[in-house]
Amino acid sequence: MYRYIGNKTKLLPYIVDKVQSLIGEEGTVADIMAGTGSVSFELRKKGYKLISSDMMTYSYHHLVVNLLLGEYPQFKGLNSSYESVLRYLNELPPREGFFYKEFSPNGNPSSNTEPRKYFTSNNASRIDAIREQINEWISEYKITPFEESLLKHTLIMAVNDVANISGTYGYFLSSFKKTSLADMMLKPEELYSDNYKGHLVYKGFAEDVATNISSDLCYLDPPYMKRQYAANYHILETVARGDFPDAIGKSGLRDWWDQHSKLCTKTKGLQSFETIIGKMNCPKFLISYSEDGLFTLDQLIECFSKFGEVYVDSIDYNRFKSNDSKLPPKLQEYLITVIKNN
Repeated sequence: MYRYIGNKTKLLPYIVDKVQSLIGEEGTVADIMAGTGSVSFELRKKGYKLISSDMMTYSYHHLVVNLLLGEYPQFKGLNSSYESVLRYLNELPPREGFFYKEFSPNGNPSSNTEPRKYFTSNNASRIDAIREQINEWISEYKITPFEESLLKHTLIMAVNDVANISGTYGYFLSSFKKTSLADMMLKPEELYSDNYKGHLVYKGFAEDVATNISSDLCYLDPPYMKRQYAANYHILETVARGDFPDAIGKSGLRDWWDQHSKLCTKTKGLQSFETIIGKMNCPKFLISYSEDGLFTLDQLIECFSKFGEVYVDSIDYNRFKSNDSKLPPKLQEYLITVIKNN
């Protein structure tokens, strides 16, 4: 996958070991802040049944591909195969549409700001062509929801390969980096063929999803900081939704307040934890958190202790550092277990 705020790829061995120690080698795990789905996918490979969700549309499409697909859909409505569909999309003539206008140096942003440099003009116009073709197929009922998710997942991965950003989409780089100058190309996604039946994927806030599902264990990977995912990945959300929002300000942000997470705030974050743990039909919770987070470990333990026994495992972790960062190279990542009272 791509670089994602709080991605747990490096912590997967610790998380899987902890899940196995808590519920054994099988069972149902809820992952309701699943992000790009790296934890859910790893647990799928270990044989668990997953109930996974996220509030972001692009995450939903990643989760569908990571959990529900074990073979390529047949694309019967297009009388074609997945690989042939990708070849067709790659060969479409460019269109000077929304992405060209709002996110390329030759564009003319509707907010009257200077042209933005998220993508070269060529790549922006290729994104437009592919995105609008997928929209046409959806409106004409020529592709199924699974096929839509697979194509949008594939497009998002290609977009990330050529995006002119340092890591997130909060802003673009002033000069095009080498990777962003390459021609964008859709590449076939390799699917994992085992254990792809019986999982469930939802889109929504964890506080809402938690009230309607049951599992043996719930893994929570909440935002640690004030940085909102909806703002930092606004372009991927627009790719996933296939819409044409107002691009606001110098960075071209879409209106993202409908996906604002309370867990990114000190005023409501602990209340969200209480809602999730209190209302979900689940006896055990495993929560990832960081010492860099909005809440201290003591605050989290006090909050979680209202529901049962709390145990903490600490993991030494290499901090991501910018070149001018004066923060120490190591930090503590926490895996917090909550065993609810009967």
